[in-house]
Amino acid sequence: MKVLLVGVGGVGEAIAAIAKPHKWMELMVLADYNIKRAEEVQKKLGDAKRFPVEFIDASKQADIEALAKKYQVDLIMNSVDPVFNKQIFDAAYNVGATYMDMAMTLSEPHPTDPFSKTGVKLGDYQFEKAKDWEKKGLLALVGIGVEPGMADVFARYAADHLFDEIEEIGIRDGANITIEGYEFAPNFSIWTTIEECLNPPVIYEEDRGWFTTAPFSEPEVFDFPEIGPVEVVNVEHEEVLLVPRWVKTKRVTFKYGLGDQFIGVLKTLHMLGLDNKEKINVKGVQVAPRDVVAACLPDPAHLGDKMSGKTCAGTWVKGTKDGKKKEVYLYQVADNEECMKTWGCQAVVAQTAFSAVIAMDLLEHGQWKGVGVLGPEAFEPNAFMEKMADYGFPYGVREK
Repeated sequence: MKVLLVGVGGVGEAIAAIAKPHKWMELMVLADYNIKRAEEVQKKLGDAKRFPVEFIDASKQADIEALAKKYQVDLIMNSVDPVFNKQIFDAAYNVGATYMDMAMTLSEPHPTDPFSKTGVKLGDYQFEKAKDWEKKGLLALVGIGVEPGMADVFARYAADHLFDEIEEIGIRDGANITIEGYEFAPNFSIWTTIEECLNPPVIYEEDRGWFTTAPFSEPEVFDFPEIGPVEVVNVEHEEVLLVPRWVKTKRVTFKYGLGDQFIGVLKTLHMLGLDNKEKINVKGVQVAPRDVVAACLPDPAHLGDKMSGKTCAGTWVKGTKDGKKKEVYLYQVADNEECMKTWGCQAVVAQTAFSAVIAMDLLEHGQWKGVGVLGPEAFEPNAFMEKMADYGFPYGVREK
């Protein structure tokens, strides 16, 4: 397989590192706006032939298409902030390549009732073009990180094997990771974190369809394996938009353990307008406040040696089996020390990246097939879950 990797930040580096040992990965082009960053990753990988470096401006669709054609890639892997999704998605369609991302095209809140009704939903742009992809015989596999991604595979597995009827599917994410030397340092892209945490969270109910609520709503304490109890709150996330398309359930939610300090910082950024992703004039220079915030904070890709602890991602499912009530939590725990030792990448980005590589493996070997715009739950889940331990990310199941 030949892959154009658009974006070589923390997750992009982890994708390359996890893919490197596998012979089916013939070529992975490390393409980034920051050419020095791409060269840094190439040096760590120690294989310039299989991992060539290229400059790319992900805002320019023509540049993406040109690189894809130059290397005759089979697949374009989108590993940049989702503000660039439309042009990368459309570029893959134009050049006839398989497309994959870990976060779908962005939402836009309802203009008059944002905390009750949906406006433009996550992925709407992509799903509106699904028939075009089907007609062309092409596949766009959207939302194939850990959440969304692995969590969606778990939802499909639960529906296929563990339940007769599902009442609720709830994605629950928590961690006990600390970062030495910083009063505030996100372990994932602050751009993406602001987007998903300050947008109105979306919820799905069978009788209502998709609707929204206020940010940080409906707090609950969830007991995470190997971590313990963590308070989680509603956050906008792709699983809620993906799971009901293929898995029958009465309700879908996503809740994330942010912590009081993190929520406080996000609320302050919003209050000051520093979460704005649109450019404004600052002394004659056009800048987006959110980009300034990101530039002021440490790069998550370089925090691994200062991090300690574990992160847990998983899918809680409640329903019935053989006439009896049943609850399970299917999960994956990533330990930062182990991730740094094995791949040289911190736990949060490594856990996000591995699902994309497994999906590439399954597509390359014909175990996953499809055309159109599909989420992870559209595919048979067993093959994916059987490979998780082989890739160093074994899953667990906890009966509740």
